[in-house]
Amino acid sequence: MFIDRARIFVKAGDGGNGMSSFRREKYVPKGGPSGGDGGRGGDVILVVDENLNTLIDFRYKRQFKAQPGGNGQTSNMHGRGAEPMYISVPPGTVARDEETGRVLADLTEVGQEVVVARAGRGGRGNARFVNSVNRAPTFAERGEPGAERWLTLELKVLADVGLVGYPSVGKSSILARVSAAKPEIAAYHFTTLSPILGVVSLREGQSFVLADIPGLIEGAHEGVGLGHDFLRHIERTRVLIHVLDVSGIEGRDPIEDYKKINHELQQYNERLARRPQIIAANKMDLPEGQENFARVAEFMKAEGREIFPISAATGEGMPELMDRAWKMLSEYVEEPEATEDVVVYEPTPNEEYSIRRDDDGAYVVEGKNLEKLVAMTNFEDDEGLRRFQNIWRKQGIDEALKERGIKEGDTVRIKEMEFEFRP
Repeated sequence: MFIDRARIFVKAGDGGNGMSSFRREKYVPKGGPSGGDGGRGGDVILVVDENLNTLIDFRYKRQFKAQPGGNGQTSNMHGRGAEPMYISVPPGTVARDEETGRVLADLTEVGQEVVVARAGRGGRGNARFVNSVNRAPTFAERGEPGAERWLTLELKVLADVGLVGYPSVGKSSILARVSAAKPEIAAYHFTTLSPILGVVSLREGQSFVLADIPGLIEGAHEGVGLGHDFLRHIERTRVLIHVLDVSGIEGRDPIEDYKKINHELQQYNERLARRPQIIAANKMDLPEGQENFARVAEFMKAEGREIFPISAATGEGMPELMDRAWKMLSEYVEEPEATEDVVVYEPTPNEEYSIRRDDDGAYVVEGKNLEKLVAMTNFEDDEGLRRFQNIWRKQGIDEALKERGIKEGDTVRIKEMEFEFRP
């Protein structure tokens, strides 16, 4: 079974809590604060594994949570940092943030890694808050929550040369003829429902990966048939062998087939339509194929396409076709990626806060920095609470709430925390 899409949840480890403690030693009657910092949680990292070729494992496990950091200890001992969690994916995997649709990683090289959820840092112990005004702070920070998100994973086949064409034109037969691959072959459409790869070896040092990709039909760029599944996989190929049933025995005109498929490629991605393309006129062993070839060859000459008469059934013309594919592959120059395809992963900036009214009338204050502060504050500690209130006031949130019409006793909500407003 070939699985080329998956949806998973990743959660980085929370930072460990800082410790609030004081030195208690026999000959140190007034020992100062000695609470250690919490340890950093574990990141969640995608890593490319050459032994994988599908995303099928994610059908059975979809949630991945890294371990939290250890809590700080007395005597200024810091908590242990957690090990990162590695998730193995096959080469050719594209990871996107489900909420934004943004590409986080395009993983093509074996061993390539990318952090998709960053761990929270450990909370600071009370020893870190000593200053000239407060020589004995009692409060310590809680650990920062680790990032979490839903990811969508897509697998795009990594092949050098792709066989494109309508269903049942003989792509699977060509692959079986020139490589050791054993695709299912039958006289009905869509026998190939998933990409099949084979290695074509010509001479020593001359080999390439050939992909038999599910057949393309009209309307594929809009998702008709196997449309998007097909088009996703040929994005990686560098040379296309366009297979035509030159015999037309199924009632289709090979020239019209050629036009329609190239139209679908262009509609989906213009870069695909510009890839080097060779025409394979298949089924030349049939009388109808020999009758039609001259007309098709004349059309392809006008199009500037090279055409090779072949028969997947008898092997006629196959060596010449594969040799030409190898030569075009060796001459291929990668087209620069479009700006929108450039993969860059950057942490989300901590934006300023915003205020809105909820359905129940509560005032909801939102903002990354503020939400992080709430998560890392121990509200059961009086000093911790006062520190939170000072930061709250310095950021002007009290005044902003008053401008929005808040009154004494109204509810203010920050994530899961609620409190009554007191000027």
